[in-house]
Amino acid sequence: MRRSEVLAEESIVCLQKALNHLREIWELIGIPEDQRLQRTEVVKKHIKDLLDMMIAEEESLKERLIKSISICQKELNTLCSELHVEPFQEEGETTILQLEKDLRTQVELMRKQKKERRQELKLLQEQDQELCEILCVPRYDVDSTSVPSLEELSQFRQHVATLRETKASRREEFVNIKRQIILCMEELDHTPDTSFERDVVCEDEDAFCLSLENIATLQKLLRQLEMRKSQNEAVCEGLRAQIRELWDRLQIPAEEREAVATVMTGSKAKVRKALQLEVDRLEELKMQNMKKVIEAIRVELAQYWDQCFYSQEQRQAFAPYYAEDYTENLLQLHDAEIVRLRNYYEVHRELFEGVQKWEESWRLFLEFERKASDPSRFTNRGGNLLKEEKQRAKLQKTLPKLEEELKARIEMWEQEHSKAFVVNGQKFMEYVTEQWEMHRLEKERAKQERQLKNKKQTETEMLYGSAPRTPNKRRGLAPNTPGKVRKLNTTTMSNATANSSIRPVFGGTVYRSPVSRLPPSGSKPVITSTCSGKKTPRAGRYGANKENVELNGSILSGGYPASAPLQRNFSINSVASTYSEFARELSKASKSDATSRILNSTNIQS
Repeated sequence: MRRSEVLAEESIVCLQKALNHLREIWELIGIPEDQRLQRTEVVKKHIKDLLDMMIAEEESLKERLIKSISICQKELNTLCSELHVEPFQEEGETTILQLEKDLRTQVELMRKQKKERRQELKLLQEQDQELCEILCVPRYDVDSTSVPSLEELSQFRQHVATLRETKASRREEFVNIKRQIILCMEELDHTPDTSFERDVVCEDEDAFCLSLENIATLQKLLRQLEMRKSQNEAVCEGLRAQIRELWDRLQIPAEEREAVATVMTGSKAKVRKALQLEVDRLEELKMQNMKKVIEAIRVELAQYWDQCFYSQEQRQAFAPYYAEDYTENLLQLHDAEIVRLRNYYEVHRELFEGVQKWEESWRLFLEFERKASDPSRFTNRGGNLLKEEKQRAKLQKTLPKLEEELKARIEMWEQEHSKAFVVNGQKFMEYVTEQWEMHRLEKERAKQERQLKNKKQTETEMLYGSAPRTPNKRRGLAPNTPGKVRKLNTTTMSNATANSSIRPVFGGTVYRSPVSRLPPSGSKPVITSTCSGKKTPRAGRYGANKENVELNGSILSGGYPASAPLQRNFSINSVASTYSEFARELSKASKSDATSRILNSTNIQS
């Protein structure tokens, strides 16, 4: 049993006790029956009214609950529709009070969600409006009267986040472009003269509209300023180059150059103005020193002619180079020609540098060829000969490769320009072929000269005797020995020298006597010829003729001391008493030595 039912029974019991207690009181008092009936009716009426009032109140509560349930259900359905959620469904059977409570709670929850969504929508709309005003884009299309769904709010939030990112990127781009624009304006000494430029430079960065159009206009303005800056820099560089060129041509001292060193860097308007003033001053000096300037230009022209491998005909084609009338017109012609040549060299720099590299390699190759044919190179020490041979072998490999590379590049250049690439007035490959042919002819000529020289030397040696191939050290004279003077055929050497004018024979050289031939008077001299220059004369032979060599303890000119070997192709062991016998024996020895040399030369050449 419920407690409420228990309480109801207890209430009935209490009411019964109360009525019984009233009857007892009435009995004691002695109230009559009719009055008792009246009083009982009053008690009934009071109880009934009280219960009726309580029932009415409870019925009213019931009605209110039912009405509240109805209202909550309607509102809940409306909120579910607005919030785009499923309608609320009560689970199972429940009382009116619980249903009303549940519905009221759900309504309050829905109202809260609706309020939150509306607040978020309002905030997103405010942010969207602010960003759209800055970015100059249309606002996000959303129904402000209805409650947005969760998906709509999510899309709106994503849209606002995208606008924030766009604003950040455009702002960063704007700040960078603005900084560059300010630097360019400072470099150019430019003052903002349009409303847009003033908005960019002078106004607050947050107030600038970051639209695509404004960003594009900013980029265009920056490009214009950078172009002006580049043009200004190019003009300043041109003025500096012109100043340096005029300095060199006019031979301006270093002190005057240092005076304008401060404007040799930068490209601001004041720097450009100072450079222009310096150019004007130098141009005036140039007009005053016309001849000096033209001669300096001619030196530069000659350098470019050399670098461009101009032939003599091409150089002579520029007639003003040889003019002597130093006028302004002549200077202009030289200036125009130097500009043309400078541009021509810069356009074809790679080809000319390649040709120059070939020229240097070719000269080095010819130098090695010359050294290779020089016999004296074998006397070098320190490994120079080995180094030269390695370099020579390397050049013999790299030179043809370089020629092939240049040939391919020149052919490509000739196809592009539809004209021939000329070096020293002729095509490069023809020039290379001519150089190789000249080298071959030079080698043939040198070979013929050597053969002719060998032939003449052979003839000379056959006629006059051979000369020593290897130089010998001079032998020191033997110490003088005081003693008796040897006589030769009863005539002292002093008399024989005075009368016959005999000259010493040494190293294959014969000295003719300026006097007439003397009659023969004495024994024939003995002459020993050897094929090797390192053999020494026999001791007996040398001792046998000792009296013909020594005189007053000294050795005659052309003789050898006893301790020094004779390193010659032939030796004279005695001095002939007559000129005719001496010449006859000498001729026989010379012919024998020349024959041996011819055989040796033939073996070497073969």
